[in-house]
Amino acid sequence: MKAMDYRTDNTRIVERLEIVPPNDLLEKLPITKEVSSLVYGTRNEISSILHGRDDRMLIVCGPCSIHDPESAKEYANKLKEQYDALSKDLLIVMRVYFEKPRTTVGWKGLINDPDINETYDINKGIHLARSLLLEFGNIGLPCGTEFLDLISPQYVADLISWGAIGARTAESQTHRELASGMSCPIGIKNGTNGALKPAIDGIQAANHSHVFLSTTKEGNVSVFKTSGNSDSHIILRGGKEPNFDRDAINKTISALTEAAVNESVMVDASHGNSQKQFKKQIDVVNDLASQISAGNHSLRGLMLESHLVEGNQSITDSLTYGQSITDACMNWDDTLNCLQVISEAVQKRRG
Repeated sequence: MKAMDYRTDNTRIVERLEIVPPNDLLEKLPITKEVSSLVYGTRNEISSILHGRDDRMLIVCGPCSIHDPESAKEYANKLKEQYDALSKDLLIVMRVYFEKPRTTVGWKGLINDPDINETYDINKGIHLARSLLLEFGNIGLPCGTEFLDLISPQYVADLISWGAIGARTAESQTHRELASGMSCPIGIKNGTNGALKPAIDGIQAANHSHVFLSTTKEGNVSVFKTSGNSDSHIILRGGKEPNFDRDAINKTISALTEAAVNESVMVDASHGNSQKQFKKQIDVVNDLASQISAGNHSLRGLMLESHLVEGNQSITDSLTYGQSITDACMNWDDTLNCLQVISEAVQKRRG
């Protein structure tokens, strides 16, 4: 009987495009001495906040996602003014999210689809992302992002002062391994249903050394061994119910203590904590300010989803400048008020 050939590999791959190796992009868009100093210094400052050596609040603030470089630059220049003005009480990091996790399908972010038209020009996306991070760094504004893809950090991680592992990936072993080897502090969100365990387990895992396969900056596959990341911490983002009030914070601190991990608490004022109503971020901020003013020293971080124009919009051929195309955000004036409220709360906490 004649032997038959059966195709058993790549049977569902319809196209493959080569992408520039990380080192090629890093050589084309190198980090400068000034930006490396900013990133190095900010990472150390964040570490000091997380470990209680610095009594300021870490604020990660910015658009839900970056889709328009020009409005992102305008936002960055405005935020830099607050970074300088409120630096005695707040360490402000711009939220610069280039990758978006989707519950099912949808626009996956600037790196994946920079032209927002399903052409998926990732070479353009990673170039644009690195260019923006360098621009923000050059004006002296530190940046934070969510690490979603496991390869893309090789293109931008040297420019990131703080990173996040999102609610959908908090239980992912590969993301926990990634966090254990990142050079920046990493926040890990509670589960989408509000459970703390995925985040706390994630922190414990990220604290330890791991060995895993990944891609080098030269574009080769290698075995990496990490030292563990002692600057991993929890982010409370709510779930079926909010988890930012005094009781929820105290329960979280108790759970962190029992697990013998960092007791710093960062609260994401959006998502489950605002019940997807962007204006409610203001209520979250006011509640947290009350807790901070009353002397809660474990509350050390806050995330805000904020843009030039409030709300969000569907993707069309004619987009409103400065408005989110993913989650709805606060407007700039409300952002200013929130930053001022938290700054004053930190001052009261000092006594």
